[in-house]
Amino acid sequence: MTTPSLRAIDTSQPDPAPQQDAAADDGTPISVKIRERIKASQKRFHANDNIAEFIEPGELDKLLDEVQGKMSEVLSSLVIDTDSDHNTQDTARRVAKMYLNEIFRGRYHEAPAVTEFPNAERLNELMIVGPITVRSACSHHLCPIIGRVWIGVMPNEHSNLIGLSKYARLIDWIMSRPQIQEEAVTQVADILQSRMNPDGLAVVMEADHFCMHWRGVKDMDSKMINSVMRGSFLKDPNLRREFLSLVNHKKG
Repeated sequence: MTTPSLRAIDTSQPDPAPQQDAAADDGTPISVKIRERIKASQKRFHANDNIAEFIEPGELDKLLDEVQGKMSEVLSSLVIDTDSDHNTQDTARRVAKMYLNEIFRGRYHEAPAVTEFPNAERLNELMIVGPITVRSACSHHLCPIIGRVWIGVMPNEHSNLIGLSKYARLIDWIMSRPQIQEEAVTQVADILQSRMNPDGLAVVMEADHFCMHWRGVKDMDSKMINSVMRGSFLKDPNLRREFLSLVNHKKG
């Protein structure tokens, strides 16, 4: 019987795992690594874009630490004593968590799960959802945008239907980014059109912009209202008129 040969193991050689870990943590800011992935894929990373596909597990925590550090520098440049002022000692961390986990989470997290149902009853009448409260931040000054959205849908027999609460979840995901209202309503229309594929889709948004209320002209009464009309809402003036009339009635 042949005796199997034995191979000596050199225990003096370092374990390769720590080398890999060291390579993964080479001191490069995590924001730079994420940005490089996006650029390599030739994708945008504008303020109102979602970049969740380029963020690897565990990196949001590292990004939170990085934003906290940068925010500390901002407070220091504003000559705010965060060492002895008990009100601002943890402000940098609070602001970083607010940006990544709350008001801008639509940039860093994937779209919420949405269950879609076939239009089994072949519904083809006007459906209106709203008002849905929306909260965002102006991408020019990062001031709050607070408003309401109404959705009009004309389904067809091939349309998918989504649950009532899912409209709010999808719209919140879109709005939880630095936005300008004109682009936000288009993004809302795009995602609903792709999910439902209706004959017609209408989106109306009315909002207060604190970049006008809080700074600049400081006009407290101005609102911005804009809309997107697609399919039958764009082609059929009677349908468009009916939708707008019902929305205006609900506003009153």
